[in-house]
Amino acid sequence: MASIKQFQVTFDCAEPERVARFWCEVLGYVVPPPPEGFATWGDFDRSLPSEQQGAAFACIDPSGVGPRLFFQRVPEGKVVKNRVHLDVRVGTGLVGEERLAALEAECARLVALGAVHVRTLHADGVNESCIPMQDIEGNEFCLD
Repeated sequence: MASIKQFQVTFDCAEPERVARFWCEVLGYVVPPPPEGFATWGDFDRSLPSEQQGAAFACIDPSGVGPRLFFQRVPEGKVVKNRVHLDVRVGTGLVGEERLAALEAECARLVALGAVHVRTLHADGVNESCIPMQDIEGNEFCLD
């Protein structure tokens, strides 16, 4: 049996391009080139039937290492807590006050982009500090 080597993470959202561009800023991802024959994604989008325009958007890791993120428009809003969330690893290898300072600096940057700081969980002797947050449409993620 072959093992799976690649996957993408899909977000249900109201405004796919807006949420995708937020995550590009969070992760250093980029918008891939538009399909062949189109100068821009806007040109491609306008070629679609009106009900499909703005219905999806994607971003990719420019290094090719991280998963592709795909954003699809859904009619309903977010109602309950995500069952899966992203941990944005900004404090890897750091401990104590140095880790907390790195997490808080990234939190401030992301709040300026429209994210919501939910709370700060301080190190407790078992777990290191982390900061639960929400993206611009309320999807949970953690700075870890």
